[in-house]
Amino acid sequence: MGRGLLRLAPLALMALAACQPARPDAPAVKDAWVRLSPVAGRPAAVYFTVEGGAQADRLVAVESPRVGRIELHEGGMADGMMTMRPIDGADVPAGGTVAFAPGGNHAMLFDVAADVKPGGTLPLTFRFRSGKAVNVDAATRAAGDAAPGGHAGH
Repeated sequence: MGRGLLRLAPLALMALAACQPARPDAPAVKDAWVRLSPVAGRPAAVYFTVEGGAQADRLVAVESPRVGRIELHEGGMADGMMTMRPIDGADVPAGGTVAFAPGGNHAMLFDVAADVKPGGTLPLTFRFRSGKAVNVDAATRAAGDAAPGGHAGH
């Protein structure tokens, strides 16, 4: 009986390997949302999560036909003060997750079209160094609205 089990072991291992979820080939962008400025004409911010694909990649740009300019920013604290600075991209590890969230990294939206209002969506294209592009519609929220998941203001 022991030999019979040994003969089945390779088949069992292959079956188990097939049960593992496959990594998507390309990066994915999830949970994108825009916090609009309370003052018309001022910059807005977009938050999102990037899930890495089968290969490491780098997010290099975010674009929208409804926004004049979009910059990736690194946010954080320095000497008790909130800081932010433009960055040229963000590395996305294979199978990893990179969060762009309130109080941290985000994308700044400059010259948002005047007719973009809370409760709608904003089309965004996320561009990666590999040449891959991911299109999403980000939900638009007013400045005072709670962030998805109840993380208002941070």
